Amino acid sequence: MTVFLDTVGLVAVWDKSDQWHEAAHTCFARLLTVRSELITTTAVLMECGNAAARRHYRSAVNRLRQQLEQGNRLITPSAEDWQNAWFAYDNDAADSAGIVDHVSFVVMRRLGITTAFTNDKHFRAAGLETMF
Repeated sequence: MTVFLDTVGLVAVWDKSDQWHEAAHTCFARLLTVRSELITTTAVLMECGNAAARRHYRSAVNRLRQQLEQGNRLITPSAEDWQNAWFAYDNDAADSAGIVDHVSFVVMRRLGITTAFTNDKHFRAAGLETMF
């Protein structure tokens, strides 16, 4: 199974004080055990990098980036992805989701991915499955 990694899920795994840490940690461990293919975008990793800039898990973001790059699982959104995401954003699709989420939705649909490692309600509003 291919799973899209979202900022909400990743930060919850790394930050033990996050309200979703236990659920995210358990879910992520399961994904690793069954060897799910984990994919994300450069936009999500930039969001994670910003969130982690002054946190103890800063190096974990960079390690994940390196692993994803080595496995060709870090997706740089295309110009068409970019335009489609801004169109959806401008039309207030997915319950007022932010632009990074819209980029994620567009990339997920293009790649045929329906499941996201997150509990972000915007993914559900976009018709995608969340994992915790």
